[in-house]
Amino acid sequence: QVQLVESGGGLVQPGGSLRLSCAASGRTFSNYAMGWFRRAPRKEREFVAAITGSGDETYVAGSVKGRFTIPRDNAQNTVYLQMNSLKPQDTAVYSCAAAFGPERPKLLINDYYYWGQGTQVTVSS
Repeated sequence: QVQLVESGGGLVQPGGSLRLSCAASGRTFSNYAMGWFRRAPRKEREFVAAITGSGDETYVAGSVKGRFTIPRDNAQNTVYLQMNSLKPQDTAVYSCAAAFGPERPKLLINDYYYWGQGTQVTVSS
C-alpha cells in the first residue's frame, strides 16, 4: 500500500525550469522503482522517466533526454522530475507512479501498480 502525491506544477515560460516532487507514504520506498508519465491534451499518456529503487540507474524518454532528470531521495520518500529547457509541447498533466521490482527502471504503464493524481505543467508565453 503506497500513496503518492505530486506537487510543484504550474505555469512556466519556454526555456524555463520546474521541479516536480512526488511524496510517497510508508517506510519501504526503496523497494519500488518509480516513474513519471505525462498526458497532454487530446493525447495518450506517455512515459517520461524512470528510476530504480536504489537510484543507481535511470531511463529518460528520447523526447526529454538531456532536458529532464529523475533523482530520488529515499530518506525523504520522494522522487523528483527536474525539468529544464521547457518547451510548449511539454505542457501536460504529470503523474508519478510506483512499481514492484526495484532492480531495473520500468518503462511501461502496465509495469506500475500505484499512481498519483497528477499535477499540471503549462509551458507558455
